[in-house]
Amino acid sequence: MKLLFDLPIEVRWRDLDAFNHVNNQNFLGYVEEARVRWFKSLSSDWANETSAPILAAIAMNYRQPIGWPESLRVQLLAERLGTKSVTLAHRIFAADAPDTLYADGNTVLVWVDRAGQSVALPQAVRAACTAT
Repeated sequence: MKLLFDLPIEVRWRDLDAFNHVNNQNFLGYVEEARVRWFKSLSSDWANETSAPILAAIAMNYRQPIGWPESLRVQLLAERLGTKSVTLAHRIFAADAPDTLYADGNTVLVWVDRAGQSVALPQAVRAACTAT
């Protein structure tokens, strides 16, 4: 798989739950933040008046709890490229210990028009996923 994006992110105190580790929903937020920043780094036109990506599916494998304080890295990788969708693998690991994997999985994104009909992927997304 091709590495597309690598985002450093800090765990915030408010990310913790009653057991003093990052609540599972925040893992999804970290991946969302990486995804949106990646799209924005490709083109200012990744979501516009005529089309935008929607989340069709997400899988998250929680490997171990994340404590606080912690510096993380969230990586996005090209897993599968379709004509109207892209599957992005994701990994969340400790910034100072890349062998410490907290979570991994993937997301499927489909581009749709304002009527909800699927449309072709933006050229910037396709190019980023296929470039060598």
